[in-house]
Amino acid sequence: MNQSTAKTTGMLAAFESPAALMRAAEKMRDAGYTHFDCHSPFPIHGMDRAMGLKRSPLGFIVGAVAFCALSGASLMMWWMTTVDYPLVISGKPYFSFQAYVPVAFAITILCSAVAALFGMLILNRLPQLFHPLFESERFAKVTDDGFFISVAAQDPKFDIYATRQFLESIGSSHTEVVEVE
Repeated sequence: MNQSTAKTTGMLAAFESPAALMRAAEKMRDAGYTHFDCHSPFPIHGMDRAMGLKRSPLGFIVGAVAFCALSGASLMMWWMTTVDYPLVISGKPYFSFQAYVPVAFAITILCSAVAALFGMLILNRLPQLFHPLFESERFAKVTDDGFFISVAAQDPKFDIYATRQFLESIGSSHTEVVEVE
């Protein structure tokens, strides 16, 4: 007796074109699916809206870090030139901000770039070295010419038979159940 110990993690559906994927994403959203993702070899403009995703908080994170970096750099330079080691050079005031603009700008850009990188990694839950979709041979086409929707088994509306029928009804050319041993 050979029993399979595979666990169903979701379902994968292939679509023929970016337009078909966009229409399918809208239908998934309208049907009430919440744990689904769209995969394509290139970004598709408007896909986040079609999926019903909220705006990313990354811009606010980068803006806050930029403000803190600019404030911190300015405060540091003010303290160094007026409190810690005050020197009057050529009759200039202790804190002549014009000389410190390039340094403050560079520190702001550097800190913003680092915040954008780490914020993006954290918000996207990367690096993710394994995903159940990697078990699908067909999913390898996503880096070349494949357009896919994956539905996680954690979705409240997920049912193997009903979800398969729904994906096929919205234009899926191939639908498969994704399982992990």
